[in-house]
Amino acid sequence: MEEKFIAAFENNRAAANLMGIRMRSVDVKGAKRILSGTRLSDGFNDLAAKGQLKLSLEALVIDKRFTALFTDQEANEALMRLLEAGYKF
Repeated sequence: MEEKFIAAFENNRAAANLMGIRMRSVDVKGAKRILSGTRLSDGFNDLAAKGQLKLSLEALVIDKRFTALFTDQEANEALMRLLEAGYKF
């Protein structure tokens, strides 16, 4: 499942890159580290400004395909960040 998460993130990263938004590659361990800190994922604010938060790391974390990879606390942090930025489901 981790490989699918990484592949999905890389697809999102490529789509963001086409919009001029740079995002570093990340694996599950890196995603967990980002969610445990106070820093938003790479490109988060730029994606929000363009209405493309669906491409963010945080959006992938709450995607039902990948929720088993993350703790409830990590998923809740991702959801909180998205909601605060105005993410629409």
